[in-house]
Amino acid sequence: MLSLLLSGCALRGAPSYEIFGAYFPLWLMSALIGFVGALIAHRIFVSTGFAQIVPFQLFVCMAIGVMIAVLFWLSGTGHLP
Repeated sequence: MLSLLLSGCALRGAPSYEIFGAYFPLWLMSALIGFVGALIAHRIFVSTGFAQIVPFQLFVCMAIGVMIAVLFWLSGTGHLP
């Protein structure tokens, strides 16, 4: 029974990227890229005047950032072709 519960555990470690000699986990890189994506989306909304039309800008920009982070995560783990 215990081997069935532990079958999902692997010894290969978490996916990570080497940047300037240090290893950063993929989830941290995904969060940073998602945050930057949300900031860029907000800047685009403000510069085009779309920010005056869109209600709940915080939630819209957060959703865009989450989508970018999830897409980066999926591409980094190999689940996105």
